[in-house]
This record gives sequence, structure tokens and C-alpha cells, in this order.
Amino acid sequence: MAVPGKKATKQFSSSTTSKGSDEDFKVYCQPCDRDGPRLLAHGYCTNCSEHLCETCFTVHRRHTLSRHHTLLNKTNMPQTMSTVTPQQPDTFTKPCPKHNAKMIKFYCQDHKALFCSVCVTLNHTATSCKVNYIPDISGQTINSTEYHHILKDLNDMAERSSNILQDMKQLNGVSNKYLKEALTDIWIFRTTINQRLDEMVRQVKKAAKVIQEYNSKNLMNVETVCEEVSKSLKSSSDAIKHFNTSNQANDLFVELKHAEQMIKEHEHSVSKLSELEVKEYNFVPNVAILNLLAKEKSLGTLKGKILSPAVKSRGCSQMDKISIKIARNRYDCWITGMTLLTPDLLIITDYANRATKMVDISKKSLLAQKKFKSHPFDVTSVSQNEVAVTLPLYHSIKFFSVSRNNLKEKQTLYVHGQCHGISCHKDNIVVSYLNPGKVEILLTNGTVLQTLEDGNIFNNPEYITTSDTCIFVSDYTLKTVTKLNWQCEVTGKYDCTASPRGLAMSNAGTVFVCYYDNDTIEEISGDCSEGQVVVKDIKNPQAVYLSADTCTLYTSNWDNTREDNFIKLFKISK
Repeated sequence: MAVPGKKATKQFSSSTTSKGSDEDFKVYCQPCDRDGPRLLAHGYCTNCSEHLCETCFTVHRRHTLSRHHTLLNKTNMPQTMSTVTPQQPDTFTKPCPKHNAKMIKFYCQDHKALFCSVCVTLNHTATSCKVNYIPDISGQTINSTEYHHILKDLNDMAERSSNILQDMKQLNGVSNKYLKEALTDIWIFRTTINQRLDEMVRQVKKAAKVIQEYNSKNLMNVETVCEEVSKSLKSSSDAIKHFNTSNQANDLFVELKHAEQMIKEHEHSVSKLSELEVKEYNFVPNVAILNLLAKEKSLGTLKGKILSPAVKSRGCSQMDKISIKIARNRYDCWITGMTLLTPDLLIITDYANRATKMVDISKKSLLAQKKFKSHPFDVTSVSQNEVAVTLPLYHSIKFFSVSRNNLKEKQTLYVHGQCHGISCHKDNIVVSYLNPGKVEILLTNGTVLQTLEDGNIFNNPEYITTSDTCIFVSDYTLKTVTKLNWQCEVTGKYDCTASPRGLAMSNAGTVFVCYYDNDTIEEISGDCSEGQVVVKDIKNPQAVYLSADTCTLYTSNWDNTREDNFIKLFKISK
């Protein structure tokens, strides 16, 4: 861009000159070349890889984006244009999401983000961030390693997304099937209730029928007796009247005495009949049933269980192994924990040599190690450049920042017990303890959110792995892998065939488990219902880490041989 106050000399379409010209041996200001006027170079910016005229040189020192650039004067600057890397054309098509009228032209290396000129001016000045003008750094991206890596990551993510969709479709089908069966069970339950109620009605009807039959029998007996009494009384009455009318005194006397005796006999029979009781019956409902129906709001509940994709049969083969022992290590290594901080940077804990080590996967080399006074056990990534390490004997967790080839201690968190396994998820840290066995969920400042201490669930919980929805804990004494939710409630349990050690969770929710005493690594389903061996004949596997992006299992073992000094890499199929 032209700078005000300059006088234009000659107009040229590029910074090059024709062969044989006197200008072949002169170096010109490149920014002015792009805008038209050609001025001799007064200096050179090593950051921008551009020659600058005197005015551009002065402005370059003052501008916010370039005032910290390294500038060479006329004597020290390159004396030929061939050393300059051509810039990409100043063409931009992607608008800034915050400032729609502006195009994205800058990249902040500190925030790993793209910005327009307004964003840079307001929030990402050269004093606070390392900002690059995109044409200055974009020239090497064509067919670059980054280009191929990003393209592969996009394809992998698309494939992963597709696999998740297929799994969800399958799981939804299973869920709908179970819902259909649940509705059938509801009707069966309702039918059972109806059948029981019908049986109760039949019992009441049967009791009513017995009473009715009893009443009928009594009535029949009364009718028989009363008819006999009435008949005999009428007969006697008729005879007395006849003998009286016919003046048959003897017969009348006899009949009167006979009637007197008969009246006494019938009086006894009729008195007995009058003693018979007839009851009035009303239905009194079963209060317990009424109360139950009034209390209960439904026939039952639909109890859900998280469905996990079935454990698929995987192919597995050893890819490589990386030596992690250095000359000043006194003992053979015992790697008890590991975490992948970046695709090429593995952080491991060496219990035997009291050290945490940094391993460059791509170069297969040990970058650095941090020594401790005590034995470190497990390690987890807290962020892209921070890890946390457990120190059981000191009842503490140490946090380290990771930069280049260095581990720098940030803080120490003291906890209540011999902390062993550790896993960080978002702002929460999950820690397992021995003596007594328990699991805690806490914040990085030490605030305890949840605790589960139960001898029936945990005896020696050693390793932990976490996701958005759940926590898995291995217990090598009880030979179990227990699944918890984030309220520390048990939601599943897998009974292992051997003593489990290290754990690693896949994106699908399955868990890889090291079996120390039978030389295998098993993959168990997320609902703890099934498992399948994926790695065999690995002597005493201790720790494991899964890189979901590359489908690589990183494993360590401890069998008191030189093999302990290597991290083994296994390629597993998707």
C-alpha cells in the first residue's frame, strides 16, 4: 500500500526488473511495489520477509502489529530479492463472525484463532498476542503436512459421526423393541390384576350364595312347621265347634283337653321359630385396597437402562515399541500411568525410578523427565498443556505445566488418603484411594464434591477412567470394574476373570481393561454386560491409554524383565 508523502517515480507491475537493466542489482521496497511506486529499500523485516523503503521502515516500527518485528538496516539487510519468499495474494472471502463487514485476515498464535483487523485492534494487539497477517504465513499450507493431517481428521470425524449415527439407530431400534415389550407387560400386569379382582368378586358371591341358601333352608323349615301347626290347630278347632254344637259333652271334654295339650306343644315349637335370626347384609370394601389405589399413581414405572453398543470383534496387532529408560535411571522402569497430551506427546509415570517422563511418539524418543522424592503412580491430562500426578505416599496430587521439553510444577493438592488412580474430566477430578478403598470426586482446589467408601463395592480401587456420563473404577482385589454416575452411585458392575489394572475408555463408551495376572487386555461394553479379549500374550499389562483418533493402544507391563523399559503400541481396528 502506498504511504502518504511519497513521490512516485516509475510504475512497475512487479518487483522484478528486466534483464540487463541497471536496476538488476538494486533492491526495492516490496509494499510500495505492490501499489505502484518503486522506491529503493532502506531496510528489511525478518518477520515479514520483506524489504522496506525509508518511510515503510519507519511506519513498521510504530504499527501495533509490527512494532516488535526484527528489522535489519540497509547495511545488514539481504542485498538480493531472491531471498524473499513470495506472499500469497491479499484476497479474503471469509467474513468475521463478530464484524460482518470485515474479512478474516489475521491469525493469533496464542489463542489459536482467526480474526479481522477490528478484533486484532481491540483484543489481540502485538503487546498481548503473537499475531500474524495470513498472507505472510499461508504460503506453505498448499499440500502441506497440516493439510493432509486436517483432511484425514475431517474424514475420521465424518466416519466417527457416521458410526455413531448407525450405533444410535441400532440402539433406538433395541430401545423401541423393549418399549413394545414393556407395553405388553403392562397389559399382562393389568390382566393379572383383573383376574385377581375377579377371583375376589367370585369369593364374595360365593359367600353371599351360602347365606342365601341358609336363609332359604330356614324359611322352608319355618313354613313346614307353621303349616303343620296351622293344620292341627284348625282340625282341633273344627272338632271342638262340632262337639259343642251337637251337645256331645264327653267328646268335647276330651277334645278340649287334647287341644290344651297341643297348644302347649305348639307354643314350644313356635317359640323356637321366633328365635331364628335373619340378617341384613351390606358390602364393606377392603380399605387396604382402597388406600393402595388412592396412594399409588400408576401401575408401575418404565425403568431405563443405558444401552451401549455391543462389543465388536476387533483386529489387533503390535505396531511398535518405544524405549523409555535413560542411562541415569537406576532401575528398570515400572510404568504405572500414562496420558496422551498431544498426538505426539505421551506423559508417563515411572514408579520404580520416581519420575514422570515426556515421550515423543513420532521420534520414538524420551524428551525429558521430572524426578520426585516419592513414587508417582498415575497421571491425567488437565488441559492441553497441563497434567496432574498422584503421589500416594505423600497423600498429594501435583500439577505440572508442559511446554516444549519441560515439566514445570504449578501447585500441590493435599488429599485425605493414599491416592492412586486419577482421571480429570472438565473441572472435576476423580481419585481412587487405598487403605481404606474409596473414590472421590473433587475440584482442582481440593473441594470434595462426592465420596463413595463402601467395603462391599471397593477394596483396592486402583485405576479410573471417565466420560461425560460415567466413571469406571478397577478393583484388583475384588476383581471388578464398577461403573458409577457423577453422583457416585453404582450403575453397573463387571466381574472380571482376573485382577484388573489400567483402564481406557473409547469414544463409543466401551472400556479397555488390563488383566495383570492372565496377560490379556479385554474390551468390555459400556453397560458392563459383556467383554471380549483384544490383546493376548502381553506379559503382566499394567497401564493402558487409547488414542481414539489413531486407534492406537499404548500399553506398559511389569514382569521384571527388560521389556518393562518399553511402551508398546497396538493398532486396533475400528
